[in-house]
Amino acid sequence: MWSALDLMARDQMKTFQELADEAFRDLLRKHGRPADLKEALRRSAGVTATVHELRSSKQQKKKR
Repeated sequence: MWSALDLMARDQMKTFQELADEAFRDLLRKHGRPADLKEALRRSAGVTATVHELRSSKQQKKKR
């Protein structure tokens, strides 16, 4: 098993950690679970939540 994973990592020019991260993301997606914090927060906010774009401090200074 290890040699197959090592060969796959080399073929794709990825580290073992990158392969593991990809596998866990796919597993979570398969079972309908959020893979990261941003996705979890969006789901917890619900469908009716609105997204507000925040301006950077540079844009705010230009308007003044």
